Amino acid sequence: MDNTKEFKHISLCTGYGGIDLGLKRVIRGLRTVAYSEIEGYAIANLVQKIEAGHLDAAPIWTDLKTFPYADFYKKVDIISGGFPCQPFSTAGTRDGDSDPRHLWPYIKRGIQLARPALVLLENVQGILSAKLRGTHWEDEEGTPVLLHIFRELERLDYRPTAGIFSACEVGAPHQRKRVFILAISNELTREGYDKINSLIKPHESLTPYPAPRGCEQYEWEAPRTVAHTISKRRQSEITRQHTSEQKLKCNPQEKSKPPMGRAVNGVACGLGTSDMLTSFDNRNDELRLLGNGVVPKAATKAFLTLWQELAHTK
Repeated sequence: MDNTKEFKHISLCTGYGGIDLGLKRVIRGLRTVAYSEIEGYAIANLVQKIEAGHLDAAPIWTDLKTFPYADFYKKVDIISGGFPCQPFSTAGTRDGDSDPRHLWPYIKRGIQLARPALVLLENVQGILSAKLRGTHWEDEEGTPVLLHIFRELERLDYRPTAGIFSACEVGAPHQRKRVFILAISNELTREGYDKINSLIKPHESLTPYPAPRGCEQYEWEAPRTVAHTISKRRQSEITRQHTSEQKLKCNPQEKSKPPMGRAVNGVACGLGTSDMLTSFDNRNDELRLLGNGVVPKAATKAFLTLWQELAHTK
């Protein structure tokens, strides 16, 4: 096997692999060499999808706090991770850096030990208004968390940028606005930039996924989770609604209804998400996995946009 053509990737807080799939669409030769995921249902899902060939075969580490990053020193090209959003989500208590689920310090340590060329991170929009509460950081209390992460990356000799990307702008029937952060190592040479540019496939990666069978005439469909839990009458209502809303557009002033996981706010046609679920037996676990996950095409667009911004300012 010619490993020189591989672009090696460590996936942290993998979930159902939304960021992994998004990066695979845009980077030729991307190979995930390790995953880190703590949720039992998500791990079972990853194992099944690896066995089915949807994801790369690689070990799954259950605790990123103890992940052996030093073993990968300068052996991986990119580390990605959608680290837990609960400390910053407006749906929670927003304890920020004082929340035990705040994993940024451990990811920072991983970047420091592995020294990848690129880092791609993702979190909810609430991180923009979150501020440091503790006094055990290099930045003072009250510093915006996103600014703190930027400064931490710069202290590690990385050049970061960030942007807000929504699921609806890549075709989903829900907003799901997420903040993506991309950072490039200052050690990356001009040859390194050229190599990455040669592996990026912008035109191919922005083409839509093949539409799942039965929804070719729609821009989106209800996920199979819905089909297993609603009545035939409700399914016919959904079909009629699809027909009348084929040109669904995202209105940021309106909330998507009904709640995520049902027809209107479910998984869109061609986004490649519904096939990433193991089964449809435990609705709570499925919705938790979907709710925490990243729409692959959103990750693709985020990477392309932020890479072009950083690469052009080198």
